[in-house]
Amino acid sequence: MLLTEVRKMRLYNQQIAATQCRSASDVVNWLVAMQAQEFRHAKWAIGLRLNGATEQDVENAFNEGAILRTHLMRPTWHFVSPDDIRWLLAITSPRVHQGNAPYYKKTELSKKLFTRCHNIIASSLEGGNFLKRGELQEILKQKKIKAEGMRLAYIMMHAELEGLICSGPRIGNQFTYALLDERAPNKKNYQRDEALSMFLLRYFNSRGPATLNDFTYWSGLTLKDARSGIEPIKTQLQRIAIGGREYFSGNFVRPKKFDGQDTFLMPDYDEYGMSYKDRSALRAAIADNKSQKENWSIFGHWIVVDGTMQGTWQDEVIKDSIKISSKFIKPLTAAAKRKVNNALKRYSTFFGKDLHNGV
Repeated sequence: MLLTEVRKMRLYNQQIAATQCRSASDVVNWLVAMQAQEFRHAKWAIGLRLNGATEQDVENAFNEGAILRTHLMRPTWHFVSPDDIRWLLAITSPRVHQGNAPYYKKTELSKKLFTRCHNIIASSLEGGNFLKRGELQEILKQKKIKAEGMRLAYIMMHAELEGLICSGPRIGNQFTYALLDERAPNKKNYQRDEALSMFLLRYFNSRGPATLNDFTYWSGLTLKDARSGIEPIKTQLQRIAIGGREYFSGNFVRPKKFDGQDTFLMPDYDEYGMSYKDRSALRAAIADNKSQKENWSIFGHWIVVDGTMQGTWQDEVIKDSIKISSKFIKPLTAAAKRKVNNALKRYSTFFGKDLHNGV
C-alpha cells in the first residue's frame, strides 16, 4: 500500500472526504475525542466533517452539553461526548496525573489540598450553577486558598481529571465550568480492559490506517496498554503491512474511485495531523521540497491539497467578510487553485461571512 492510499483511507475514516455524521455530537462521538485547545479552530474541525453546518450549530451543541470540553490524554483540551467522558477519564487520567506530578509538587498542591479545593468547587457549582474560572478563583481565595497562574490551572485540571467538573455553556465569549454529574448524569462506565479495547477499536475505525505507536502518541497510554488492548479486537480490524510496519484500520468499504474532499483549510491541532506520530503521509509535499522542510511546522494553519500539507493560511474578519492570506510550498496548478478556492469558500460560509478574496 502506498502513502496515497493511506491518505485516502484516513480522509474517509476521519469523515473529511465524505461524512456520515449529521451533527456536531455525531462527529465528536465518531472521533472519540478531538483536540480543542484553540476553540474557534476546534469548532471548524467539527464543521469540516459536516455538510452545511455553521459555527453557531457547533456553538449551540457545546452550550447545550451535547459535546463537552475537558482535559484528556496528553494533556490538553479535548471535545468529548457525554457518553464517553467517564470511561475515557478512567483510563487516561492516571497517565496525565503521572505527568503532572512534578508540577503539583512545584505549585505545592497536595492530595489534602486538592480534596479541599474539590469540595469548595463542587458546592459552588451544585444545582446547575455555571461559573467562570475567575469566579471560582475568587471563591477559593475567600477560603484562604492561593489560586492564581499555574497553580489555579492545575487545581482546575485536577478537578477535571478526577471527573468532578467539565465545561458548562459559554457566557458571551467566556467559558464556564459545570459539575460533571449534572452535565453527564448516569453515564455507563466500563471495566478497564473492556474500555481499553473499545478505545483502540474506535481509534482505528476513525483514524486508520495507523500503527500502535500512532495510538500511544495520540492517547498518551503505554505501548504495553496498546498491545494488551488490541488483542481481543484484532479480528475486527484490517491488518496492513506498509514499509515493514503493521497498520490497523476499520473495515469501512470505500468507493473504488476517490471523489471526496481532499483539499481544505486544516484547523490548528486538527485530528488529521495530531492523530499520528508518523506524519509522513501528511507531510509528503514538504518531504519532496527539502529546501523548505525545516521551515514548516505541523502545528500551523495548514492548507491541505490532495491530502497533503501544501501551504499555510491566516484569516482576518473584515466587517461581514473573511480575508484569507496564504503561502504555498510550490505554485498551484489551475485545478488545485479551483479546489483551494472552494475550500476557502466553505470555510467562510461556516462562519457566516462572505469570502473577501481567493488564491
